Amino acid sequence: MASSSNNSPSFKIILGSSSPARREILSDMGYEFTVMSADIDEKAIRREKPEELVKALAEAKADAVKLNLPDGCARDQPTLLITSDQVMVSRGVIRERPRSTEEAREFIKAYSGDRAFAVNYVLVTNLSTGGRKGGWDIPEIIFRHITDAFIEQVVKEEDMTCVAGGFKLTHPSASPFIKQLVSKLFPCSDDPRSLRP
Repeated sequence: MASSSNNSPSFKIILGSSSPARREILSDMGYEFTVMSADIDEKAIRREKPEELVKALAEAKADAVKLNLPDGCARDQPTLLITSDQVMVSRGVIRERPRSTEEAREFIKAYSGDRAFAVNYVLVTNLSTGGRKGGWDIPEIIFRHITDAFIEQVVKEEDMTCVAGGFKLTHPSASPFIKQLVSKLFPCSDDPRSLRP
């Protein structure tokens, strides 16, 4: 369990993801939380539009985690479940986690000197009330030229390519190749904090 004494909320948080990046984000925010991996077949869930795909995957993850919760999990203390998904869109193609080193190499080469969109959807489910709220963050990433030598270095490091789009943008070595990042938030019409009991 990740924890910090900065925030002691009156509710419990379950992160429905095994992603190290998502754990790091919540930890950096100072929250205590429990991790429960959503064991779903993501390839069985397909949508044509990336916004619909990430939303469907985040919802499926929430449903899967809920099925595996012990009875009465949210009775003792109000509990929020956070699930999410992300894909990259480059040259009109949805790019999920690469299946091979070759595919990761292909993804990164396509970004070089071009632009891509990281399509993210975060869903917060209040397990005490059943309410759900979610929203999209779709940053546009404009890349500089990415050298072949750097691409070869990246594909050898599994932690750099085991993410949607095959290129971990938050890694310090990636920053010289990012010319500009413009975030575009599309939250739900209601404030997700309204899910708090």
